[in-house]
Amino acid sequence: MHRSKQGLSVHTLDVRAPLHVPYFTPGDVVNNARTATEWLPPLPPAREFWYYGGLGALAIAGALEWPVALAVGGATVLLRRSGQQESAERREPVEESASEQAAQSAKKRD
Repeated sequence: MHRSKQGLSVHTLDVRAPLHVPYFTPGDVVNNARTATEWLPPLPPAREFWYYGGLGALAIAGALEWPVALAVGGATVLLRRSGQQESAERREPVEESASEQAAQSAKKRD
């Protein structure tokens, strides 16, 4: 059995001629499928899946031109990412100020 750097495994069958014929056992197929699925990005939440799927369906049906659907989808991704970054930045100072307040109140008690 041979294992690649990515974790995929394959067996070789030696014949009389110096020829290696690769073959997969059922265990190899399962292992390779699990390894390959680890490379895939996670699925988006169901709400986003339906949103972008709906945009695609409208573009396919001709109710929306594909450049418009692409622009709307791209703008939505960018706005959501920037909104997530802003909310993360807002949370950090709040957490720091809460710990600073706790430290100051502890000093006052002493």
